[in-house]
Amino acid sequence: MTNSIKNKDAAGDYSVKPPAQARNELTAPVIELTIPSDYAGLRLDQALAKLLPDWSRSRLQTWIGEDRVTLDGVKTSVKQKVWGNEHIRISPQDSAAESVYTAEAISLTIVYEDEALIVVNKPAGLVTHPGNGNWQGTLLNALLYHAPQLESVPRAGIVHRLDKDASGLLVVAKTLEAQTNLVRQLQQRTVKRDYLALVLGEITQAGSVDAPVGRHPVHRTKMAITRTGKPSVTHYQVLENFSGCTLLQCSLETGRTHQIRVHMHSIGHPLAGDPVYGGNPKNIQQVIGQRLAGFPRQALHAQKLALTHPQTQQMLAWEADIPADMDNLLHTVRQYNQPDIAE
Repeated sequence: MTNSIKNKDAAGDYSVKPPAQARNELTAPVIELTIPSDYAGLRLDQALAKLLPDWSRSRLQTWIGEDRVTLDGVKTSVKQKVWGNEHIRISPQDSAAESVYTAEAISLTIVYEDEALIVVNKPAGLVTHPGNGNWQGTLLNALLYHAPQLESVPRAGIVHRLDKDASGLLVVAKTLEAQTNLVRQLQQRTVKRDYLALVLGEITQAGSVDAPVGRHPVHRTKMAITRTGKPSVTHYQVLENFSGCTLLQCSLETGRTHQIRVHMHSIGHPLAGDPVYGGNPKNIQQVIGQRLAGFPRQALHAQKLALTHPQTQQMLAWEADIPADMDNLLHTVRQYNQPDIAE
């Protein structure tokens, strides 16, 4: 199934419908269970992984490490052995730690929603998750208002992010089970994410960048290709060639912070308008160069998203129209160029 985005204003079909009351504190579901006697000798994380197959073992280990799991009323460790009949109590969500995240009446463009998923078309300028001085006015705050049940899901169901100044599609899980399933799909690299990127310079053929991305060793607010970074792969195809810039489709195999921006910068083709990893347009008409240099954000849009539904196992796909600011920029570039449309 493919769903196309319809442009809706604040009063349209996809606008937020406020609940009766937006709650400020998160309510944490509690899981209580008893270790079967035939699990004797297993490590606690192994036993929990068998008892709770809907959650990944790494998530269960995280909960244990965060003291969200007690064994007979006592905080425990991952390596703790169990011998059967112990009482286990799990608090998956730490409401005290998360209570700083408040629900806010921020308009959302909802592309798709059911009992397990929400797919959002995020506008440029909206921070995905609170942090680094942006504790309010984020997508997470908007999600808590739109769907208060997300209070019981870590990070309000957010499983991947878009940069503040990137636009486009982002999936949110409405349950812990759906969140775990989507995280596994991301880890297995089966979620398809395609971006439109207008980069500086002329690229004539498709290619890939396979280079680890991690925190910059000196400038800690930036990312960089570094030996200690995480494996990162970006594939790109040429959509339109212009004099001095190129429109690409970039497909993520992995999803590291600033991955496309860092990878394209590394091959000498930074994104137009990128204030962190960008450069000055060269060998290009003055009018176009001024427009590219003056574009107020990186020219990056998450256009396509495809994944397997956590409950139905059906393959779903969505596509978001290019936003007006990028569309206007491309119109200007086309107006002063005679592009060769890639076959």
